[in-house]
Amino acid sequence: MSHSTVPRSRAEADDDGTGRTPVAPRGATGTHQKANAGKLGLRLRFRRDRALILMTLPAVLLLLVFNYLPIFGNIVAFQDYDPYVSDNGVVSMLHSAWVGLENFQQIFADSAFWNAVKNTLVLFFLQLVLFFPIPIGLALLINSVVRPRVRAIAQAVLYLPHFFSWVLVISVFQQIFGGAGVLSQLLRQHGYDGLDIMTDPSTFKFLVTAESVWKDAGWGIIVFLAALASVSPDLYEAAAMDGAGRLRRTWHVTLPALRPVIALLLVLRVGDALTVGFEQILLQRDAVGPGASEVLDTFVWWNGVRNQDFGYAAAAGLIKGVVSLGLVLAANKVAHLMGEQGVYKK
Repeated sequence: MSHSTVPRSRAEADDDGTGRTPVAPRGATGTHQKANAGKLGLRLRFRRDRALILMTLPAVLLLLVFNYLPIFGNIVAFQDYDPYVSDNGVVSMLHSAWVGLENFQQIFADSAFWNAVKNTLVLFFLQLVLFFPIPIGLALLINSVVRPRVRAIAQAVLYLPHFFSWVLVISVFQQIFGGAGVLSQLLRQHGYDGLDIMTDPSTFKFLVTAESVWKDAGWGIIVFLAALASVSPDLYEAAAMDGAGRLRRTWHVTLPALRPVIALLLVLRVGDALTVGFEQILLQRDAVGPGASEVLDTFVWWNGVRNQDFGYAAAAGLIKGVVSLGLVLAANKVAHLMGEQGVYKK
């Protein structure tokens, strides 16, 4: 008898001859599918996403060249590095004298290093307390504006200072708060002594924080506005129907929606605690003196570039990097304990 070429149904194909279709053990189908996904998943995902991979490849290469390859240069921290041994930096590293932990011992005994650490931490806490909440408040304020045209104008005005260079920002503050600035002239016209806040070491940390707020607070609201755009209007309507006023809707609807973003940015900000603005502070360092303005970044620059003590500066930079990594991990752990995702999941 000839065999039929008509495809059988799945039930017929699975029939074992007794008229019954065998049933796979519980969990066997899911396990088999996961095994197939594990075998074919990587290749299929690569074929599916190859266009995106090619698009991101230049950025990955730049990241490797400028962020990861220089990590090998940290070996200089354990050497008495002499860049003049050879025109090739790698050859200079190979022929420089090995001093072990001597650079680190000198750093921990250097009062200038600890002064830079103190100034860095003070600036970080000031900017965390005074600067970080301002973008959140501005985002809530702009989000409450009903007219789209007014909202767009307000966003443009707040964003604009971010595109100014630090030279221009400091020049603007000099024209307002300097010894010959508008504020000082106004005080003299009314019989008071003039002020020169730009050269006052006691107010330098507040001055730097104010400059950072004016320059970058408007740009920082972009992330919070994006988070607010994802909040469903139904939540606000339900809260209003329950009798919640504007403040209670903000507290119980808006802020919980911003909580994951706030936790993520706080983790990143804590990890960046030891970087408080190199160019901004370097431009004003001579005006107030290193005692009030020296931070870790300027300390590394001054010892490495100006004093040509590359091993000493590299040791200070390595300490900063290790501490920053520890702060990121600790802050991310706190975010997990608070129920937030942080930078990465558990």
